[in-house]
Amino acid sequence: SAFSPNERNDFGLYGLLPPNVQTLDEQVRRAYEQYSSRKDALAKNTFMTSLKEQNEVLYYKLIQDHLKEMFSIIYTPTEGDAIQNFSRIFRKPEGCFLNIFDQGRVEDNLAQWGGPEDIDYIVVTDGEEILGIGDQGVGGILISIAKLVLTTLCAGIHPSRTLPVVLDCGTDNHQLLNDDLYLGLRRPRVRGEDYDSFVDTFVQSAHKLYPRAYIHFEDFGPANARRLLDKYRPKLACFNDDVQGTGCITLAGILSGLHVSGLKLTDTRIVIFGSGSAGIGIADQVSDAIVAESGKSKENASKQIWCVDKPGLLLKSQGESLTKGQGPYARDDHEWQGKPHDDLFGVVKEVKPHVLIGTSTKPKAFTKKIVEEMSKNVDRPIIFPLSNPTRLHEADPKDINEWSKGKALIATGSPFPPVEYNGKKYEVVYQAECNNSTAFPGIGLGAVLCRSRLLSDKMLVAAVKAIAAQSPALKDPDRGLVPDVVDVREISVHVASAVIKQAVAEGLATEEAIPTENDDLQEWVREQMWTPRYRSLKRVKHKQASKHGRGELGVAAVSKGAKS
Repeated sequence: SAFSPNERNDFGLYGLLPPNVQTLDEQVRRAYEQYSSRKDALAKNTFMTSLKEQNEVLYYKLIQDHLKEMFSIIYTPTEGDAIQNFSRIFRKPEGCFLNIFDQGRVEDNLAQWGGPEDIDYIVVTDGEEILGIGDQGVGGILISIAKLVLTTLCAGIHPSRTLPVVLDCGTDNHQLLNDDLYLGLRRPRVRGEDYDSFVDTFVQSAHKLYPRAYIHFEDFGPANARRLLDKYRPKLACFNDDVQGTGCITLAGILSGLHVSGLKLTDTRIVIFGSGSAGIGIADQVSDAIVAESGKSKENASKQIWCVDKPGLLLKSQGESLTKGQGPYARDDHEWQGKPHDDLFGVVKEVKPHVLIGTSTKPKAFTKKIVEEMSKNVDRPIIFPLSNPTRLHEADPKDINEWSKGKALIATGSPFPPVEYNGKKYEVVYQAECNNSTAFPGIGLGAVLCRSRLLSDKMLVAAVKAIAAQSPALKDPDRGLVPDVVDVREISVHVASAVIKQAVAEGLATEEAIPTENDDLQEWVREQMWTPRYRSLKRVKHKQASKHGRGELGVAAVSKGAKS
């Protein structure tokens, strides 16, 4: 309905459309009314998926205008429900599906999406550890799609220059294995050498076909997430949001919380409950920051962090049961002889932490007893129950606020309303996923724009500092510890600029003529961010059209950016 009279004439659309030419804003109003009429969150999610397939510009403009309201619909927790129901609500394919038993086709499958200059950002998952709901097999394609939606919304990565990928290695989810409608490989997960060969075939093929593309690993299982990141980080620009992204945004929140409480990072004691990819990723980001700030060795920095998992505190005697990432945080057994270390309360009582972080997916693990114990020893306890979706949270922020008598500085992994104590309202920062969106999109944008050869630790630290510098709590301690998602595009400009400057300083940036002055650099970044608006259409001969315009990419059936 937004095609102009000239476009209707050139493309022969008269008689095929209602006569009234409408604006994008008018289309947004209609679409929002349709969205609002859906009765539940999953129905709203399905409506948005359908809208994206029909009109991508309208889809992004609608979300942009209602971002805070719709975030939990297009991402966690509702996207988790959609992923669990992928094979039942499936309508049409989107993204690239790679089969571990068909590795010889991987390069050809990936090549369908364009030439060397056509793809900037790839998100890939094997679907093993999705959003706290575990192994979802081929349904993991939806997490790759959702992450790319966020890179476009939050950082202006052009949606036609992104590629969502799922590596189907089978599934260990018995419900899926016994479901006749399941669309993926109905067999147990392949592991070991065959799995590693499959991942390597994907990485090498993607890098060969799209040498300038940035690869984002998402929701790989604990045994593989860090291992694969460590393998490929020295070779190409890649990132794992579970390991690095959550760590970055959590560290930014911690730094803001420490500013409010008047503490230094180098003097801080931190307990992390949940020692999988996210928990250890947070530990790594914190220890790297301690090293950078204090000059301490990595070993000494790690002594400020106590990691607790299901069996209790990580101890060196646990030997081979510890993952490679957990090893540096395992404590000497003699330190804990005669002390309770097999439950979280015992560790909190002994350590007296300033910061307590939850990535355990264990509901209600942060009990009243634990919060009161922390509050007894620390003036402003920093408590982040980050597990998601909401039903897996370690504690409700309302309870934390009450148990701490309004003293706690809180960030969560799913959205919650502001909390109140003694008539005073406190913002609850929705951090782990929503505000991860103030981290990973801007980091990716920076790496893409400067065409960085690698993504270094110093580039991540630069991103963390850029996020922390935008914290509302720096001006008002009752405000959020990290920036709100409604400001995310401007935050991404600052994050991307910081990442680019660090890449240039390290000699990793390969793009030429990058501005050196900060204001000029930020404007250079803004100018390259895609925004949802209609561009004028010009009819050309078939041979003159782009591959995308001719429908020759993997998205041939999708009407990208149509105006109807």
